[in-house]
Amino acid sequence: MEVNFIYMTAGSKDEARKIGKALVVSRLAACVNIIDNMNSFYMWEGKLQNDTEIVIIAKTTEDRLPALIEKVKSLHSYDCPCIVSIPVSGGNQDFLDWIAEEVKP
Repeated sequence: MEVNFIYMTAGSKDEARKIGKALVVSRLAACVNIIDNMNSFYMWEGKLQNDTEIVIIAKTTEDRLPALIEKVKSLHSYDCPCIVSIPVSGGNQDFLDWIAEEVKP
């Protein structure tokens, strides 16, 4: 069982909450953290953007990742949403086991 943290961004708190709730209810994530008011600079279609975004961090397992990505893309307002997986290499084993148990299909 490989646990991953999935880093994502959303354009609004409402969108982040909708995505987070859907991931937990569908057992694609054991837990979702939402961090408000992140300032983002990036290039999009040749122009510098300066936006406030919301960070979403979901805890899941490697085998649930493809379904999680598809679910997020189906709910997200961005053309190309940030969804990246960060493998967890260690930690409180009880917590990691809890994640794995919560996302069992």
